[in-house]
Amino acid sequence: MANVRVAYRYAEALMGAAEEQEIIDKTADDLKLMQTTVKESKEFLVFLKSPVIPKEKKITVFSELFGKKVHTSSIVFLNLLAEKGREDLLPAIIEQFFHLRDEMLGIVNVDVKATTELAKEQNVELQKRFEGYSKKKVRITYSLDKQLKGGFVARIGDTVFDGSIKRQLEILREQFIEGTVQN
Repeated sequence: MANVRVAYRYAEALMGAAEEQEIIDKTADDLKLMQTTVKESKEFLVFLKSPVIPKEKKITVFSELFGKKVHTSSIVFLNLLAEKGREDLLPAIIEQFFHLRDEMLGIVNVDVKATTELAKEQNVELQKRFEGYSKKKVRITYSLDKQLKGGFVARIGDTVFDGSIKRQLEILREQFIEGTVQN
């Protein structure tokens, strides 16, 4: 939990610097490149987390790996992380930065799990409903969950919308028990 707070603070500082320099989009692009590198290279992740590798070596590797591909401020930020011994937090900082950027742009993320691919019309309808509910732009991430018997389950932050057949049957069962079933 403490690492999440620290990552959030670094992400806030990076966002503030990017806003000040008016390079939020460029910084986001740079972080996407770094995120891809972390996800695709297990060795790079081990390198970030290694306390044995000296900070000077890490700074050199950052420069060689990203120097010509990212904005100078992004390299300065990576070097700062190495100087402070916080480079292992880079994946969490990136995640927090994107969360902050989404908040700034008024975007909310929705995770939808369904048993099958939803039709385009269903996707559009879900998009409209969640935008109406949240009063924000919605970015929906779909995934398949074969354990669901039908319907879908959606999550916006801490709120879960359970439209699964299993849940609908549970509601119907409760209504039968209470004697409140309507024809």
